[in-house]
Amino acid sequence: MDQADLNAILSEARRFIREVAVPAEPEIDEKNAIPETLRAQAADMGFFGFAIPEEYGGLGLTMHGEAQLVFELGYTSPAFRSMFGTNNGIAGHVLLEGGTEEQKQRYLPRLASGEWIAAFGLTEEDAGSDPSVLKTTAVRDGDHWIINGTKRFITNAPVAEVIMVFARTTPDVPASKGISVFYVPVDTPGLTVGPPDSKMGQSGALTADVMLDNVRVPASDLIGEEGRGYTTAMRCLAHGRLHIAALCVGLSQRLVDESVEWATTRHQGGSVIAEHQLIQALIADSQTELMAARALVLQAAAAYDDGTDKKMGPACAKYFASEAVGRIADRAVQIHGGSGYMRGVAVERFYRDVRLFRIYEGTSQIQQLVIARQLIRNAQSKGA
Repeated sequence: MDQADLNAILSEARRFIREVAVPAEPEIDEKNAIPETLRAQAADMGFFGFAIPEEYGGLGLTMHGEAQLVFELGYTSPAFRSMFGTNNGIAGHVLLEGGTEEQKQRYLPRLASGEWIAAFGLTEEDAGSDPSVLKTTAVRDGDHWIINGTKRFITNAPVAEVIMVFARTTPDVPASKGISVFYVPVDTPGLTVGPPDSKMGQSGALTADVMLDNVRVPASDLIGEEGRGYTTAMRCLAHGRLHIAALCVGLSQRLVDESVEWATTRHQGGSVIAEHQLIQALIADSQTELMAARALVLQAAAAYDDGTDKKMGPACAKYFASEAVGRIADRAVQIHGGSGYMRGVAVERFYRDVRLFRIYEGTSQIQQLVIARQLIRNAQSKGA
């Protein structure tokens, strides 16, 4: 895709988000659901498959192009992007990173078109930041696998048609070596999705537990090679971290815009509060962090595309952008004063929404470990 085509996609996405998605935010928050009309429109615009290659029905954006699109998508309620983000991100990339060509041809077009919503079934009660200790098991039984276990906090599980389930297939090998991943339709007997979780924020982005009780899946739905699931998951998460970082940039832009709009129209003491230097300082700090996060994401995305860095860059981008958007949201509430603490005001909702970005796709503390260990490993290899 050339730059002109990408620019056209970005322009249309920007128009759609501001004219259609933003006005729907109160309804999404109130009903804790994405309107079906929005889902249909998102599918028509190709949002369910922007990161999926064109040969499988997607738009085939590079990571650099995807980041720019997600900047636009992030300008509204994170729940809207979450509806199709998993198809493009951690769930769809399970097939892209680990699937056979036959599996890609069979499943990816349905994800790219929006016919199916996918979920990524990795996290468990005691396996979040360290998925290598997951306890879900899959045992071979002739031409099938039998899966047992419980997954936790699975995004889109209540509305998904399929879940990429990670399970331990070989118990007597190192923790990260015996995990495989399976393509499991939600209507498979023995698979039960729990009620939606009640969360602090991100209304409309549904998560739930997924219980697997002797779930029987064909051997052909083992994605890729047996025992390669952990490696596949790590590759998916690296892509997902850049995606989330770009999302944080989009929401940071919205928060800065909300702050400036409020400051230039709200009067106190006979003048707009934008004339107060301490308000100006808050706005300046937020704009600076927004620009730094955007530049970091684009640089990391370019390195991801050319293959020079698919680990530390995504971790740095996700760590900085997710922490920055939290600070920007806090300043936005402060600029709004008492009004910023009231339900129904956008910055109050976003203040709650952005807290999750420092947790999923690997917590900030996990990103710190990834960054530091990569630097130390690089230094040791040079000295060897």
